[in-house]
Amino acid sequence: MHITFKAFIRYEPLLHLRNAAIALFLVAAPVSAAPVTLLALGDSLTEGYGLPPEDGLVPQLQAWLAAHGTPAQVLNAGVSGDTTAGGLSRLDWSLTPDVQAVMVNLGGNDMLRGLDPGLARANLDAILAGIKARNLPVLLVALRAPPNYGAAYQASFDAMFAELAQAHGALLANPYFDPLMTPQGQLDPQFMQADGIHPNAKGVATLLETLGPQVQTLLAQVKSP
Repeated sequence: MHITFKAFIRYEPLLHLRNAAIALFLVAAPVSAAPVTLLALGDSLTEGYGLPPEDGLVPQLQAWLAAHGTPAQVLNAGVSGDTTAGGLSRLDWSLTPDVQAVMVNLGGNDMLRGLDPGLARANLDAILAGIKARNLPVLLVALRAPPNYGAAYQASFDAMFAELAQAHGALLANPYFDPLMTPQGQLDPQFMQADGIHPNAKGVATLLETLGPQVQTLLAQVKSP
């Protein structure tokens, strides 16, 4: 197409207007947020013991977050059988440079072994301090001890999660198993594996109805780069 100089003079303002409109569209167009990298530090409850890979806590949590508008890459740092001491021992190398937030779900194996709650408290205290030193937001998942451990043990164990969260400015998640309990205060068999300790796939999905929004609150604290 041949455009004369005079025609170009008439066309040039329209060209600038078009370019300005394109620039305005590019500025106004929504930009998809990059997924946040969340480290899930825990034991078998995090690792997904007894479940197909896609049904464990980490993949179900990642899918739940995506479905609710919070894309995230959830790193599975769950080790079956791990105590708070084990979690502390691998904290430093688990906090890789890409980690932007941490969920801590430890203490169940300390309780199952009847270990002194004071030791678990000290280990969790050190874990939260280590995460805080990296300026990372953290969510501490609470647990409850059953009454058969005795009133003193139960009180000491149950109290440490809220007290440590407050001391370190961490978010506190509801006790992990609470959504899976019957009105009588027992774990509901429909949500549990045959061992009565670990949730089945349905149980994980059920507890995420409570835990999922709390993880969203955590990820909202991640600062943009």
